[in-house]
Amino acid sequence: MPLMILGITLLVFLVLQAAPGDQASSALGDGASEEAKQQYRQDNGLNDPLVLQYFRFLGKLLQFDLGVTTPPAKSVASMIGSAFPLTLQLTFLGVLIAIVLSLAFGILGALHRDKWQDQLVRVFSIAAIATPSFWLGILLIQWFALGANPLFPSGGIATPESGFGGWLNSMALPALALGIPVSASLIRVVRTSMVEELDRDYVRTAIGNGVPYREVVSKNVLRNALVTPVTVLGLRVGYLLGGAVVIEMIFALPGMGQLILNGITNLDVNLVQGVVLTISVTFVLVNIVVDLLYLLINPRIRTV
Repeated sequence: MPLMILGITLLVFLVLQAAPGDQASSALGDGASEEAKQQYRQDNGLNDPLVLQYFRFLGKLLQFDLGVTTPPAKSVASMIGSAFPLTLQLTFLGVLIAIVLSLAFGILGALHRDKWQDQLVRVFSIAAIATPSFWLGILLIQWFALGANPLFPSGGIATPESGFGGWLNSMALPALALGIPVSASLIRVVRTSMVEELDRDYVRTAIGNGVPYREVVSKNVLRNALVTPVTVLGLRVGYLLGGAVVIEMIFALPGMGQLILNGITNLDVNLVQGVVLTISVTFVLVNIVVDLLYLLINPRIRTV
């Protein structure tokens, strides 16, 4: 993990250094004199070699110092601390929706393979895979948030006074737009894994010995079939985090999406670096947690 995070910091640093534009002009405005811009570059070490700038950047990261934004100066860490929880909440709800849909439809398709239920699941998964999350978000707004009697708000986050119900109401449409496309690929993986497990000899042996079919499926087949879907889910978390940034813009949610858009628009290198690094490190940590989940799902891995 440390080597991967180090590589992420290097990649983010080099990409932003190669980005077009001038940080001094963005910070001081186009009307600033050339002398003022040169002084800004000198004060902020922008004239130093890239190697020196990178190690200075790493040194600040080790102190959890992400710098400040371009004027008006604000702490990048505090801004991320305010916005990141909302992105995590949206990602969590998207993951929850993806898990529920993938398990329900994947198991249904596997238990009724090649029947009409299985064909219906296939149609849904193919349609969901072909549906971009941002387009689905716009459709959900048109269907459920507009008109005389809207069921959900079209954007924004509920105030703390609204309680859990108000929060869930404001997050429902963004979470659906984020979770449904991800569930499509997971449905196919769950179905395939279930079918492979159902065809194994131990299933036929257990049923032949009188063990109820429902018990074999719930206690043995499903648990053994979850290893591959959990792996895929861990990899899709990166898509969910990135998709959450886009969905937040569509639903006007004050999360990481707003921060990174402001950072790119204003060529605020510190802000963009902080947001990208936070999302990247979160993705790495989630995949480590997924690896540890293997031990709970399949205890045989502990002895390997």
